[in-house]
Amino acid sequence: MSADVVEFQEIAPGIVQIVMRDVASKNAFSPALVAGLGQAFDRIRDERRCRVAVLTGYDNYFCSGGTREELLALHQGHCRFTDLIGGIYRAALDCEVPVIAAMQGHGIGGGFVFGLFADFVVLSRESVYTTNFMKFGFTPGMAATYLVPKKLGLGLGHEMLLAARTYRGADLEKRGVPFAVLPRSDVLAHAHQLAQDLADMPRASLVLLKNRLVADLREQLPAHVEHELAMHEATLHTPEVATRIARTFAGT
Repeated sequence: MSADVVEFQEIAPGIVQIVMRDVASKNAFSPALVAGLGQAFDRIRDERRCRVAVLTGYDNYFCSGGTREELLALHQGHCRFTDLIGGIYRAALDCEVPVIAAMQGHGIGGGFVFGLFADFVVLSRESVYTTNFMKFGFTPGMAATYLVPKKLGLGLGHEMLLAARTYRGADLEKRGVPFAVLPRSDVLAHAHQLAQDLADMPRASLVLLKNRLVADLREQLPAHVEHELAMHEATLHTPEVATRIARTFAGT
């Protein structure tokens, strides 16, 4: 895997585990992490024995979204988010077999959205989750405008996107999110048990059923991404965005 920041393990027959471990960036979408994830999901595609994948992070971090350099590049108009991370943001959705996002640690901005593309999501009560795009002064990307309300419900989804609030997993549990929310120490074990249940099924049946269940989501996404890119053209390039990026990363 790229720069050893993504670990690929077959933890049981039919079950692979992808561990994001880019300590230097706290699992932000660094070039190494993006490349490693691409290699991992390519390998799942080629491993015909694989029936389910578990995606997780390290320690207190699941995925932290865009790096300071990437956000500044977006602000300066050097690229679009699809140029920076390609289609990796929807890798769990495009994966043939079911993917479980064991979000044992913080999911920040695009990092939280990345996890929501999985077929199953497990959250940690202690960890922080946010879609904080608007904290930087620009509108959301990565199809978040469609995916977040769809996965979390309109009320909470719109609140997360518009107000850019930060929530603990315990807060989201109280708000009735349709995911398992467990102590951090139990998240991975829960994901492994679910993976074992799935791995007992025939691979062909898993692939066919997943394709059916996510067909509408896959079909709808491109139009929403195009709308988001158009909104980025109107919101990303103001001086206020640069100020907000600098202020947010000043303490990191």
